[in-house]
Amino acid sequence: MRLIALFNLKPGITPQDYETWARTTDLPTVRSLGSIDGFRVERAVAIMGSDARPPYQYIEIIDINNEEQFGKDVATETMTKIAAQFQAMADVTFLVTESIEA
Repeated sequence: MRLIALFNLKPGITPQDYETWARTTDLPTVRSLGSIDGFRVERAVAIMGSDARPPYQYIEIIDINNEEQFGKDVATETMTKIAAQFQAMADVTFLVTESIEA
């Protein structure tokens, strides 16, 4: 299972504020969870073939190896705190995806 977060920063939150927090707190903590195979954050820089701005500033991609364990992992005090910090910085849409390949 893969969790994809599409988001824009809330007013007053600078890219530097978010990216520093992501590098020092979010990425290392989430990557340490046993239920996670991979976690990365991407900055949207362009829409291919267009001068229009991307609809989202950032994309998080989380590869989950155990959905049940992931639920337990995100319910911990540490992850609840990180989730609250993230929600305070970003207006986010979470997509749960699964591969169409066998």
